[in-house]
Amino acid sequence: MLAINAARRAPAVFRSAAPLSTWSAVPAGPPDPILGITEAFKADKDSRKINLGVGAYRDENGKPYVLNAVKKAEEKMASAKLDKEYLPITGLGSFTQNAAKLAYGADSAPLNQHAIAVTQSISGTGALRIGGAFVARHYPGSKIIYLPNPTWGNHIPLFKDSGLEVRQYRYFDKKTVGLDFEGLKEDLKNAPEGAVVLLHACAHNPTGVDPTQAQWKEISDLIAEKKLFPFFDMAYQGFASGSTARDAFAVRHFVSQGHQVALCQSFAKNMGLYGERVGAFSLTTTSEEEKKRVESQLKIVVRPMYSNPPLHGAHIASTILSDPELYKQWEGEVKGMADRIISMRERLYELLTNGFQTPGEWGHIKSQIGMFSYTGLNTAQCKTLAEKAHVYMTMDGRISMAGLNGGNVEYFAQSVDAAVRGNL
Repeated sequence: MLAINAARRAPAVFRSAAPLSTWSAVPAGPPDPILGITEAFKADKDSRKINLGVGAYRDENGKPYVLNAVKKAEEKMASAKLDKEYLPITGLGSFTQNAAKLAYGADSAPLNQHAIAVTQSISGTGALRIGGAFVARHYPGSKIIYLPNPTWGNHIPLFKDSGLEVRQYRYFDKKTVGLDFEGLKEDLKNAPEGAVVLLHACAHNPTGVDPTQAQWKEISDLIAEKKLFPFFDMAYQGFASGSTARDAFAVRHFVSQGHQVALCQSFAKNMGLYGERVGAFSLTTTSEEEKKRVESQLKIVVRPMYSNPPLHGAHIASTILSDPELYKQWEGEVKGMADRIISMRERLYELLTNGFQTPGEWGHIKSQIGMFSYTGLNTAQCKTLAEKAHVYMTMDGRISMAGLNGGNVEYFAQSVDAAVRGNL
């Protein structure tokens, strides 16, 4: 009885509040601007809708395009009954050798002296990340990297995460919708000796504005004079002008002038291998012995990141680059994609200037190159185009020219004209 009464008199035990989650303090990150555009586009039910935000090639019908050279390469691979074993840390040797040859040229001195250290990467983004980490660890100069303003949105966080200090140099002139060449030169002249400079080899993303060959030569001389280190991002070789040699001019000129360079390559755009994630990172060295030491350190960078790269896409690219017949077909298809985009530039320019006589100067539409174009439209106009005309692009006025085709370019031009006039 006493025990029972004691139990009745015992204080009530209340369950404590649920403990906070381990991740309760993690803030929500900002939405990706490109993915947000795609989501808004998908949710739009209007039949006239146009997505000009995505950085992927689309055919004349607005559909994803698989190159015939890729299809034939896969057929050839299937008949060869390849295995699915791991690749070495630096990837498929036949692919990396052919990728280097494509970039630097068959007559490249470092290539023929076996002095190019190269590793396969997870497309261009992976190449940049490997390069950033390698430079942060081993480059004897400044750990500062200068990026053009503007640049591809992923460049900044990528190099920061690699351990480099990011600064910018002037590149785009909003007044002319072209290259701010004098500002570019002034900023590079004021950069500390030994700094790294990121250069878009061709088809600058996001502006579509490239230096001329004469300007590239001046940039090369300035970088040599200031003892800066050129770090090239070449994501669009062949896709910009239709010529793989022309699009590689900057890289090849710098190397011919004695620069040691870093180079990132992507085969997403020029082979349509977006989801295969095929790329390469390379460094020119002074000897085969030095190349071997550099490659040994590239392996140390890659191994804890992802161990070794994916196999299938590298086999596709290698098969195309090593087969003369497939290579010729691929070059023709790359030129065809580039020519279609160039034709859309010309058509859009004609519609805006002679068709609708849209206020403003639109010559930059034709003078810019590659997949992207900075239209010169402001944020308010871009928002209006999305809300009223169902035309989706980034809020800085950048459009993917690949999203235009014969069926929608006139509607797009008409919508732009209305937005510029304030009539939409």
